[in-house]
Amino acid sequence: MRILIVSDAWLPQVNGVVRTLLAIGDELRRAGHVVEVLGPDRFQSVPCPTYPEIRLALAPGRRLRRLIDDFKPDTIHLATEGPLGWSARRYCRMRGYAFTTSFHTRFPEYLAARFPVPAGLTYAVVRRFHNAAAATMVATAGLRTELAERGFRHLALWTRGVDLTMFRPQPKRDHGRPRPYFLYVGRVAVEKNIAAFLAIDLPGTKIVVGDGPELAKLRREYPAVVFTGAKYDDELTAFYADADVFVFPSLTDTFGNVLLEALACGVPVAAFPVRGPLDVITDPAVGCLDMDLRAAALKTLTLSGTACREFAEGRSWRLSAEQFRDNLAPLRAIAA
Repeated sequence: MRILIVSDAWLPQVNGVVRTLLAIGDELRRAGHVVEVLGPDRFQSVPCPTYPEIRLALAPGRRLRRLIDDFKPDTIHLATEGPLGWSARRYCRMRGYAFTTSFHTRFPEYLAARFPVPAGLTYAVVRRFHNAAAATMVATAGLRTELAERGFRHLALWTRGVDLTMFRPQPKRDHGRPRPYFLYVGRVAVEKNIAAFLAIDLPGTKIVVGDGPELAKLRREYPAVVFTGAKYDDELTAFYADADVFVFPSLTDTFGNVLLEALACGVPVAAFPVRGPLDVITDPAVGCLDMDLRAAALKTLTLSGTACREFAEGRSWRLSAEQFRDNLAPLRAIAA
C-alpha cells in the first residue's frame, strides 16, 4: 500500500508528533508498505508566531497538489490541522477522496494559553477539520470519550509505542549534584506547565531536558534548576536513565510519549491525574498521579524501576503501526 502522510510537524522539529510519525513510518516500511511524509521542509515556510523553531508552509496548495498526484497514494492521512493539513483536506474534498486524520495536540488550550482566544471557538474550527474525515485517530479511550462529547465523529483508537532498544535502563551517572534527581523532558513552553514542577519544594536536584520559547525565562526564574537544552539519541536516553523520578506537569497533553520513554528506562512517573497520564499510567506500581504534584513526586521515589521497564515492554511501535494501518481509508471510498 502507498501511504501518504501530510504533517505540519516534521523534521527538523523534534516533538511527540514527529517521533510518532517516524516510528510508525519505519514499522510500516518494514511491513512492505511505501510511506511518504509531506512536511513544511518541502515548501516555502515562515516561523510560527511565538514558536519560531516551528515552520509553517506558506501557500502550499499548488505544490502540495502536484506532490500528491506524483506520489499516487492509495490512502491519505492528515496528521495536523495546520496549513498543510487544511490544504490537503481541501484537495481531498475537491477530488472526492476519503482521508483520515489524527488528533495529536490540544491546539485550543495551547492557543488560549498564549492569546485571549476562547477554547470553545477554536474547538469548533478543529472539529470542522476532523469531522470531514473517514476516521479521526486518537491515542486513548479517555480522549475518544472527551472528543465525542465535544461533537467529534468517526473516532478510532491509535495507541502509541516506545523504542525499547533505544530507551533502556542504564547505570545511573553522578552529575555532581545531590540526589534524588527529578527529571522533566520535553518542549519548554507555557502549555507544558513546567513552572508547576519547578516551583514545588523537593529534595535533591531538578533537571529539565529540552528547548523552547520559555527556556530563557525559566532559567532566570529558577537558577538552581539544571537546564540542559535539547538532547538526542543515546545522550537523551542517559538523562532518562539517570533520573530517580520523571515529573510530567502538563495538564493538556493528549498522550505524552515521554511517559513511555521514561518507563522504558526504568524511571517511575509523577504527574497530575489528567488525560494523558491517566491513560498511560494505568498501574500504580509505575507512577503516582495526584493533584499535589509534590506528594506524587515524593511517593514515586519508592517505586520499582524493574516494574516500570516491564510495563513499557508491553507497548510496541509494531502494534501502533498495525492499528494506524487498519484505520486508514481507501482513497476512493467516497464518490468523486
